Amino acid sequence: MRQDWHSINVNELTFEMTKKLKYYLSKLVENRGSDLHIKSNSNIRGRINGQIVSLSKEILSHKDSIILAKELLRTRFPELVEHKNLDFTYKLNDDYRFRVNIFFQIDGISAVFRAIPTSLPTIDSLALPNQVHSFCSLPRGLVLVTGPTGSGKTTTLAAMINSINQQFSKHIITIEDPVEFVYKDQKSIINQRAIGQDALNFADSLRAALREDPDVILVGEMRDLETVETAMHAAETGHLVLSTLHTVDAKETIGRILGMFPGNDQNRIKMTLSSTLQGIISQRLLRTKSGKRTAAVEILVKNARIENLILDGRDGEITDAIKEGKDVYKSQTFDQSLLELYADGTVSRDEALANATSRNDLAMDLDYYDAEKSIKKKSSGSFEEKVDKDIIALKK
Repeated sequence: MRQDWHSINVNELTFEMTKKLKYYLSKLVENRGSDLHIKSNSNIRGRINGQIVSLSKEILSHKDSIILAKELLRTRFPELVEHKNLDFTYKLNDDYRFRVNIFFQIDGISAVFRAIPTSLPTIDSLALPNQVHSFCSLPRGLVLVTGPTGSGKTTTLAAMINSINQQFSKHIITIEDPVEFVYKDQKSIINQRAIGQDALNFADSLRAALREDPDVILVGEMRDLETVETAMHAAETGHLVLSTLHTVDAKETIGRILGMFPGNDQNRIKMTLSSTLQGIISQRLLRTKSGKRTAAVEILVKNARIENLILDGRDGEITDAIKEGKDVYKSQTFDQSLLELYADGTVSRDEALANATSRNDLAMDLDYYDAEKSIKKKSSGSFEEKVDKDIIALKK
C-alpha cells in the first residue's frame, strides 16, 4: 500500500535522508559520474562513463523517498503533488550543483540528479571543432545545438556563453528550465531566468527578452511552434539566438522545424529559416578506448548551397552539402568526425560504426584509412631498411 505523504510533517523532518543523499552525490562525483538515480523500493544507482552502476545495496523505502522529497522541496512539495514532476537545482558544495527532476512513479517517488560542475567549460576543453568559436562571434542569427538527452547540449551552450562573456561586451539573456551553469559578468552582462521561478514559459520569456535590449539570447529548448517562431523573429531582428532541439543530426533538425508549421506557412518559414539559420552543432557521445566519453560532432555552416536546399525543401541533400563543405566552410558530418576520432586512436572501429550515420559508407572510409596507413608503414619500413643497409655499406 502506498505511504500517505500527508502523514509526514515537514516540521518534524530530521534531514537524515539529505545527509545520505549528499554522501551518494559525493560518491558519484568521485567516480566522475554524470547522473544519480534514486527510486523508492530500489537501491541507489549512478551513471558512470555512460553505464548505470549500483552505488549501494541499501533499499530506499517508499516512506524514505517521500521524506527525502519533503526535505528537498519543503514548501514546494505541494507543487510536486499537483504536477507529478518538478525541476529544480541542488547545490552540493561550492564546486558541484545538480539539475534535478523529481517525479511520482508506480512505486512512489524517484529523482534523477544531473551533475553540473561549477567551473565553466570552454570550447577547447570540450574538444569541440574550431568552427564553434566562429559561431560565438556572430552578430546575429540562429545557432542550434542538437542531440539526444544526455549528449552534452547544455554543456556546449555553456562553453559558448562563457566564450562570448570573456571576449565581447554584450547583454546576454538566458531562459532555462532550470538554470544549470551560473555565470559571473565579465565583459558581458548576463541575466539568467529560470522557468517557473523567474518566468512563466519559454515563449513568453522570449517575447519579453526582445524588450530588454539583448544582444544574445539563450533559449534552453525550443519546445513548441510559438517558441520556434519567436526565436526566428529574434534572430531576424538582429539578435544572436542560441537554443537546443532533441534531433539526431542537422538534416533532421531542419526537417523538424519546418514540420512544426502548417502547409500554408511552409514557404514563409523556409524563407525565414534559410536567412536566419547560421549553424547547427549536433552531438553524439561515444565511449573511448580508455573507458571515458567523448563527443562526435556534426557541424552545419550556413552557405549559399545550404540556404537554397532549405528554400527548395531538399533536406535529403543537406548531409552531402555538409560533407563537401569541409575544406571551404569547416563543416563536417558525423561520419567525418567519427573517422577523425578513429584515426587519432580515441575510439575503436566498433564504437565508430555503432554511431555512424551511414554505417556502410563509414566502414569503407575506415577500410581505406587502414589500408593507406598500412601502405605508409610498409613504405616507411622499407626506407629505413634501405638507410640501415647504406650505413652498413659506408662503414665497410
